[in-house]
Amino acid sequence: MKKTSALLSLLSLLVATTTFAGSLYPVVVDSEWGYVDKSGKLVVKPQFERAEPFYGGLAAIRLGKRWGYVDAAGKVVINPQFDEAKPFSGGLAAVRLGGRYGYIDLDGKFVINPQFDGAGQFFEGRAVVKVKRAYGYIDKTGNVVISPQFESAGDFSEGLAAVKLSGRFGFIDVGGKTVINPQFDGAEHFSGGLAAIKLSKRWGFVDKTGKIVINPQFEAVGAFSKGLAPVDAGERWGYADLTGKLIINPQFDSAKSFGADLAIVELSDRYGYINKDGKYVINPQFDEAEPFLDGLARVKVSRKIGYIDANGRYVWNPEN
Repeated sequence: MKKTSALLSLLSLLVATTTFAGSLYPVVVDSEWGYVDKSGKLVVKPQFERAEPFYGGLAAIRLGKRWGYVDAAGKVVINPQFDEAKPFSGGLAAVRLGGRYGYIDLDGKFVINPQFDGAGQFFEGRAVVKVKRAYGYIDKTGNVVISPQFESAGDFSEGLAAVKLSGRFGFIDVGGKTVINPQFDGAEHFSGGLAAIKLSKRWGFVDKTGKIVINPQFEAVGAFSKGLAPVDAGERWGYADLTGKLIINPQFDSAKSFGADLAIVELSDRYGYINKDGKYVINPQFDEAEPFLDGLARVKVSRKIGYIDANGRYVWNPEN
């Protein structure tokens, strides 16, 4: 089995826990995408070539080769016109048009004209943008508040963001001030007051002063959530607490951070869900699995999408 790091991006972690609309869920019927409600009732007939989850009240959909957005009634409120459309956050969404990224509001009007080579979502009032090969940050008016100068840059979380400069990773604050000097081989976002860092091919965690509180000892790690972080202790994944102590013994082929009260784990190429005691709540049986959002989780069986509740019961069966 291919070994993965299971490091969750800030996008998947924060968006999943804070901005998911939770009203409708994208499904596929005869190769066309539509939406069901939480009970599994089809409320927006399949008609799109692609449909994404709702964030900030709207969802990105694709018709032909262009992306637009629909509201919770399934009505197209922003006509498909973009080459790419990202989720809304803070009332703005990054879109790509003519090879450049800009930002639109909920009415589909450009608030920040397309001008960037890359663009991320807004977190804590800042969004990562790419200009040529350098990364920096803008505010919601489009002003460059931290000039593009980094080799890579992460989203802000808990007031800090991981950036790469001269081949080393450190952390800056929202004003662009270096808070933790570039000194690591890798770094991820802060969660629960700690951030994962890499030194000499091993991962550990630092606090916001840059002090190492969990020595680099793991082959890979995920973000802290609910006081636990998934860690690869060598061939098997388990979960460590904020001191680095293994609370759930390494026994999984891969593991992800806790979302709500459950975490996704992999065993023998199948995914299931455990609780904080390390006990299976939903046995490994899926080809793919995503975190629970508003009570439902998206899973795949034989490349078909389904949704389950917290008891593992199908609300939308992959065979539909």
